[in-house]
Amino acid sequence: MAMSAGGDSAAETPMSDINTTPLVDVMLVLLIIFLIAVPVVIQSVPVKLPSVRFDPTTTKPENVSLSITTKPDGACAVYWGMTPVTHEELLDRAVAKLKAEIERQGGVNAPGLELPEAHVRGDVNVPWKCVAGAIYNMQMAGFARVGFISEPPPGTGTERL
Repeated sequence: MAMSAGGDSAAETPMSDINTTPLVDVMLVLLIIFLIAVPVVIQSVPVKLPSVRFDPTTTKPENVSLSITTKPDGACAVYWGMTPVTHEELLDRAVAKLKAEIERQGGVNAPGLELPEAHVRGDVNVPWKCVAGAIYNMQMAGFARVGFISEPPPGTGTERL
């Protein structure tokens, strides 16, 4: 045991400084643990997310406009233009529309064949199953491009129009 044997009175006062060596040791151990653990915990597949942009819709007469709402009883209501249709009628009309458009342009092998698009307008409160059902029917009919019509947020370039 080491003891002070006399001498200066200032040397005999107890040392009041905190020993920081254990604190530094603990912090270094935690740093090493987190450097190893963080890459293991944060695993994600590298994905390039699409950038948001506003493209004005060019409406062509051959495009199909669908509106989807809900009836008061909660059932889905799909409108082809302004005409209400059931899901079976939607599929039949979509197939007939696509066949007529292909024939009008000269057949399947016609050069520069431009297939019509389906534009879907869905009410904010419509359940996703209603929108997904309409999209599925249009894709089953052969429509390769089915897009959504939305209202862009203010200040996204619409003031130029």
